[in-house]
Amino acid sequence: MANASEAVDSPSSVLDELVQTALSIAKKARRNRKNLAGDNFYGNKLAQLRIDATNAFADISDSSVGDTSALAELIEPVFAAATSPKHRTDCARELSHALQTKWRQARPRTHPGNELFPLTLITQTGRRYLLKLAEQMNGSYREGWYDACAVMMRRIVEIALIEAFEHHNIADKIKDKGGDYLQLSDLVDRALNEPAFRLGRNTKRELPKLRTIGHLSAHGRSFTAQKADIDKLEAGIRIVIEDFLRQAGLV
Repeated sequence: MANASEAVDSPSSVLDELVQTALSIAKKARRNRKNLAGDNFYGNKLAQLRIDATNAFADISDSSVGDTSALAELIEPVFAAATSPKHRTDCARELSHALQTKWRQARPRTHPGNELFPLTLITQTGRRYLLKLAEQMNGSYREGWYDACAVMMRRIVEIALIEAFEHHNIADKIKDKGGDYLQLSDLVDRALNEPAFRLGRNTKRELPKLRTIGHLSAHGRSFTAQKADIDKLEAGIRIVIEDFLRQAGLV
């Protein structure tokens, strides 16, 4: 039987405590007429709680994609500055119930902290299929399945690029004569040269690298991705995907 300190330090109990603290901070901010999105004590405190919650969530063992997705979708509004009081409270109650029941015995992941992309950010897109792909990418990395990780990353990048073109109403620029979307190599070239996008310098530098590793893992007959191949791209994965999700108006 686990002792009291072990129970308190479990990922689910840590996250539940953060949820209650977030509710308290939000109430105090409202009472003192402080904007949670502003640069003040309450806004900064909520921002730090959100970071801590993201890390606690990463430590929870995912028994299935659906379960983890449901948690991520509840975490986002609880720790978001713009959430209405009623919605924050409703989500916090549901999340707390899940953490104290279904996830009460959640074990830390085998390789805690090994997340290539934060699921709470993906949740903001409202695209459940993106969340599932991100979970598979992160999970493949944790388990050492680096080719699978690269392929999932490739799919997310491809989807994010297409979403960005569609959001700017220029999807025809990345379609062939038959109306089908171009392959990733051509998508990347078009994206890098698209004037409607205001891409950061880091995005322009890292995007071709992601294309290369994704292509090799998906199509290279003798190529096998190694941990070092993914590790050196970790920052680029975050930069590129987040940039194009913003270009697509999804975050």
